[in-house]
Amino acid sequence: MRLRKKPWARPELESCDFFVINPKENKGKWKTLFKNPDRELHLELGGGKGTFMAMLASRNQDVNYLSIDIKDEVIVLAKRNIEKVFEEAGINTIDNVKIMAQEINLITEAFGDGDVIDRIYINFCNPWPKDRHNKRRLTHTRQLNNYKTFLKKGGEIRFKTDDDELFEESIEYFKEAGFEITYITRDLHNSDFEGNIVTEHEEMFSSKGVKIKFLIAKN
Repeated sequence: MRLRKKPWARPELESCDFFVINPKENKGKWKTLFKNPDRELHLELGGGKGTFMAMLASRNQDVNYLSIDIKDEVIVLAKRNIEKVFEEAGINTIDNVKIMAQEINLITEAFGDGDVIDRIYINFCNPWPKDRHNKRRLTHTRQLNNYKTFLKKGGEIRFKTDDDELFEESIEYFKEAGFEITYITRDLHNSDFEGNIVTEHEEMFSSKGVKIKFLIAKN
């Protein structure tokens, strides 16, 4: 679905304390943006409307989080959702989350040597089903190798999708990039995995009887 341009989105984001205006300026020094820089740093690729990040960050105040998407019109909704969930949880200050606009296929322009990411989340990314578009997948081998430049050794990627083909081919991508798959299920909601946060896409697909696929891959 194509989002209508919202001219008010960028000004609202730029007035937000936890929005990063120019991600590329922070390459190599992301931890320094946080009040408590010694905490683990987790990165969400494709944060969408922010429901997942809002719940995750509000429940885990001892972890710092970065969330990326490409469109201001989406990120501004994430900003509002994060504010809403934190307020409802009685948390007055949002100091463990940063959101930003960044093309994920160009992730190495904003992250690289000097950055140490402990965990990456990829939830319900575009499956790009046509063969000529496969390299655009966020789990493609080329992309995984890019993430390894800033994902710490022993760090992990948590990947969740409704798409069978994307999931099965992603398993091979992870292996090709040298990751070890430490957990895998093709029916997350009937698995033994604990602590799952249900996203908007996840709820929509599950209500239609689609099984959710999930894996954890270690660098």
